[in-house]
Amino acid sequence: MTASMLPYILFSGLLLSVQAEHYCGAREIIRYTKRLLDDSSLSCPCRQTAGSSCSCLPIPEPGHELACFVEGTKQMLKANMPPKPVLTRLHQTFQALLDRNLCESLSRGDQCQYKTKGTVTEFLNKIQTTYQAMNK
Repeated sequence: MTASMLPYILFSGLLLSVQAEHYCGAREIIRYTKRLLDDSSLSCPCRQTAGSSCSCLPIPEPGHELACFVEGTKQMLKANMPPKPVLTRLHQTFQALLDRNLCESLSRGDQCQYKTKGTVTEFLNKIQTTYQAMNK
């Protein structure tokens, strides 16, 4: 390796790390969320009673979206909501983004902070609007 290659290698590494910090998987997440929103079996009222097939999911405060999206999709998986493969991929994507500290604008820590809870549809709409705003 020559000395003239060193700046190129350092710049390439820096560029890759900056891209990784800003990667949020917007297109993939929008696609998964749209598929879930199109499934009418997911639209049911928010009930906070035990044994309900529909749970109240966290509507995140700004900067805490990723942690709340992880928590909400985890609750949906526990409630056995179909379609499970798409929901599983969505949950895994959010968890990976949170674990790797990617998508910094949506993750000021790993705790979900919210003031309100909503239906599955409201939760999925929040995911979709959040990522559509980023994808512009």
